[in-house]
Amino acid sequence: MTGDAPPPDPAAWEPRDPTVPAPAAEGPPSPPDGPTPRNGRGRKARKPRSRRRRILHGLLAATTLGALLLLGTLVAGYLLVDIPAANATAVAQSNVFLYRDGSTLARSGDVDRENVSLARVPLTVQHAVFAAEERDFRDAPAVDPRAMLRATWNTLRGRGRQSGSTITQQYVKNYYLGQEQTLTRKAKEFFISLRVGHEKTKDEILEGYLNTSYFGRNAYGIQAAAHAYYGKNAKDLGIAEGAYLASLLNSPNAYDVATHPENRARALARWRYVLDGMVKEGWLTPAARDAAAFPTPKPVRATAGLSGQRGYLVQAVEQYLDENGVVDEKTFAAGGFRVTTTLDPDRQQALADAVEERVTSRLDPARNPADRWVRVGGAAIDPATGDVVALYGGIDYTRQYVNNATRRDYQVGSTFKPFVLATALQHEARTQDGEPITPNTLYNGDNKRPVRGWTGAPYDPANEDDTNYGDITLRQATDQSVNAVYAQLAVDAGPARVRRTAVDLGLPTRTPDLTASPSIALGPATASVLDLTQAYATLANHGTHGTYTLVAKVTRDGTDLTLPRAKHPAPVQALGREAADTTTSVLRGVVDDGTGTAALTAGRPAAGKTGTAEDDKAAWFAGYTPDLAAVIAMMGQDPKTGRQLPLYGALGQRRINGGGAPAEIWGRFVRDALADTPPKDFDLQLMDGAEPPEPSASSPAGQGHEGPQHGPRGRGTTPNGGRGGQGQTPGQSPGQGPGHTRPGGPTHQEPPRPAPAPVPAEPAPQQPPRPAPDQPYTPYPPPTPDGPDTPGSPGTPDLPGTTPQPQQPPVSDPRWL
Repeated sequence: MTGDAPPPDPAAWEPRDPTVPAPAAEGPPSPPDGPTPRNGRGRKARKPRSRRRRILHGLLAATTLGALLLLGTLVAGYLLVDIPAANATAVAQSNVFLYRDGSTLARSGDVDRENVSLARVPLTVQHAVFAAEERDFRDAPAVDPRAMLRATWNTLRGRGRQSGSTITQQYVKNYYLGQEQTLTRKAKEFFISLRVGHEKTKDEILEGYLNTSYFGRNAYGIQAAAHAYYGKNAKDLGIAEGAYLASLLNSPNAYDVATHPENRARALARWRYVLDGMVKEGWLTPAARDAAAFPTPKPVRATAGLSGQRGYLVQAVEQYLDENGVVDEKTFAAGGFRVTTTLDPDRQQALADAVEERVTSRLDPARNPADRWVRVGGAAIDPATGDVVALYGGIDYTRQYVNNATRRDYQVGSTFKPFVLATALQHEARTQDGEPITPNTLYNGDNKRPVRGWTGAPYDPANEDDTNYGDITLRQATDQSVNAVYAQLAVDAGPARVRRTAVDLGLPTRTPDLTASPSIALGPATASVLDLTQAYATLANHGTHGTYTLVAKVTRDGTDLTLPRAKHPAPVQALGREAADTTTSVLRGVVDDGTGTAALTAGRPAAGKTGTAEDDKAAWFAGYTPDLAAVIAMMGQDPKTGRQLPLYGALGQRRINGGGAPAEIWGRFVRDALADTPPKDFDLQLMDGAEPPEPSASSPAGQGHEGPQHGPRGRGTTPNGGRGGQGQTPGQSPGQGPGHTRPGGPTHQEPPRPAPAPVPAEPAPQQPPRPAPDQPYTPYPPPTPDGPDTPGSPGTPDLPGTTPQPQQPPVSDPRWL
């Protein structure tokens, strides 16, 4: 038909191979050379595909299939996983604490919770929570896949507990699931959060989150937290208060400045981070931010069930479980745990009774205002097992919340000096004159003698009362706690080595002011009473360091939790036996006729060291017998402000020193705690040349207090008066030279000493005359000048590393406890 369109020209639309020349404009195309290959159907055969195209097609297919499977999994998970009912742990249970014999120590865990509507939470508090936890909460999805993948990957690689959760996910975890850090729980959390985010409004999610979150002090929810920290309702919280409570969500234990005053710097940093975030997001003006002052929370109010020592013991156990990674604070607060401690009820009572007799019953704030500042902390460890058998945290947990046994904010003073001596002995150190160091080595003990061999800033520490001792042996310098000698010994041994030895013996690595400088010998470090007890227990155990523990067993729902001792069962030889035993031999002299003679009330062989903090803000006695290591500290603190104060005038005495009430408590406690154990002498293997000298008529026993002594023992009356070298000590036969340890060299047994006879428990009303060596010593001397063991004592220039710094975060060191 004329109206039909002409058929298309094939040459006009068929695709061409761009590599083949176009056909000529006129004439038919030339036939190709040879026959045209064809398939069985008469069509041209295709060329085989390239290998690269096949690979690309395979990858594309695999990717598509994987995407479809992932999408199917997400859809199936979303459809199959329903929002469950509230988790049973949303209603917290009690935790039960037991003594080592199975008797009940305490119960805790009654939940403090009061739900409030979001309308009763100020908008500034809501914004503070956003600034702390999720600043884009209002616009962000319910889950953050990237953060979850990162947290999952870190968990699989064994990098500990990881989060990566949004506020919605945290709410799901708190209310519907639990705190376990497992992949299964994370998967459930993901799908439930998707559904919650789809089915609930942002306000409903935020309200649920604020009512289920844990803020510390056993407070669940913003309303309970407002009462626990500020004694008010949530609707009355100010900007600064809301920012502080929001900062607690990250770690209530770390940022509660009332329970952990040493962490105040960390809490302030977190609080400022929250406020700065509010400014950055436009929720707070810079002017209001600048006007905000840190809102110090009120003191903690404990439940009546935790009165007396029970609350301190529970707090120490919870801290141990958290810091050692056994169970985190939030999970433990939910309840349902049964904890068997290593505490011995009889020894626990003996420690409390000793403090009551020697300190508490003697306090009279009306007559002695300084008695209001007095705090006491104590701890005891069985050296053979590493078990913590007794703790004393304070007068009453419901009246004085901070645990004096575990706090790390008071200087340990001269109780640190044995670690310096042990380091020198362990490493075969030599004096600046090249002489081997033994307990009988002579040192110059003159006041403010500049240390030699130190490349840092000049350092010339003062002795107590600016006393000059002249040439004095290390043994005598330990008895009298001579600063000038021990600062030089620290340089001779190497300050970095001294620090390492202290950590190996038991002090935490991040102990504040544990600085490798000559001043380390004077004890500016702020280890806790329990930390120091561990280190002295290692000396008592001949240098063998075990895994010290406060907890024997933890179960929940019939399942045992893994404890640090199960992970690190084998003890470590932290210090050579000869070095440890030689140090013990020297410390025996401190108790027998040095500054610690009040500890003779234990009625058995003992070794120990006295110590006093700067400005007499704390006094210490640390010591041990073959069966028990214990440390007692008296501390001065304002009960209202928490400021550290000197103990001048406390107990009606001019000064409090380590050889006074702390040593008296120690002696009474050890006597009663070991009443059923026969006295045992130390089994010591001494280093060559370390034998204690025989007493001579010209060397009377030291005075029974911590003050400096002026006499043959303290004035360098040895035949050889060389400074820094070694000489013949009193009673040493001519030609008997000092020695030092060599690998495989000989060791010597310490000559046996008779066990001291029991002494009366009551103090004499006045300082008695010093008895003859064969007469029993009357304990509890009245106040006397403190021993030369105070870092930064009067007359001492300001030294780097002697000012207490804010407490660093606790570390999960398996040797801690």
